[in-house]
Amino acid sequence: MTPDYPNVLVVEDEPNIRRFIRTALESEAYQVLEAVNHQQALYLLKQQRFDILLLDLGLPDGDGLTLISTLRSWSNLPILVLSARINDQDKIQALDLGADDYLSKPCSIGELLARVRALLRRSQPQLTTTYIYQFGEIEVDLQQRRVLRAGGIIHLTPIEFQLLNLFLLNTDRVLTHRYLLRELWGGSYVESNHYLRVYVRHLRQKLEDDPSQPKYFLTETGIGYRFQI
Repeated sequence: MTPDYPNVLVVEDEPNIRRFIRTALESEAYQVLEAVNHQQALYLLKQQRFDILLLDLGLPDGDGLTLISTLRSWSNLPILVLSARINDQDKIQALDLGADDYLSKPCSIGELLARVRALLRRSQPQLTTTYIYQFGEIEVDLQQRRVLRAGGIIHLTPIEFQLLNLFLLNTDRVLTHRYLLRELWGGSYVESNHYLRVYVRHLRQKLEDDPSQPKYFLTETGIGYRFQI
């Protein structure tokens, strides 16, 4: 029986970058199709089933942001943005429109493949609802609202627990400041990044082995945070 390898659509107009990405993905036996512009990408997305989309934002016939917005109107396909843009606002807008993650170009093969694997894991259907999460010495029971560290109870405030809950349910995904602030405090607080810094610092102090060098609660500079195990 032939293994069912993930199908990947790479949307990139630069031939050298496209070749680099294809070589990296095919080294892991992924099935790769390529598109060089917005129109071709949209056609392929409507004609075939893909497991993940790797998307450059700067396309010759349109902005990749438009493709994200269009795709999100009818699909939950995981989207990894590949961007050479320096402006963080473009990355934030891509994530707010529905992209799942981003990588700045140039990037290493190792990081590219790790991000792809993480998004594919998140997209797998869950047969049972997961309430128990473990990382390091930490065990979190979302249903019982209980956090243990090496068997001992860790006390979190309601906001700290709600923030932890958002991180756990979005493991390996970049969460923008705006998204987290809106979920925690409402729309009138979306510019209040200092609130968020305080509570992320509290989680690191309580749940990281070394809060000054976090392994789990990572900062995406200028954009937001990512929780990874």
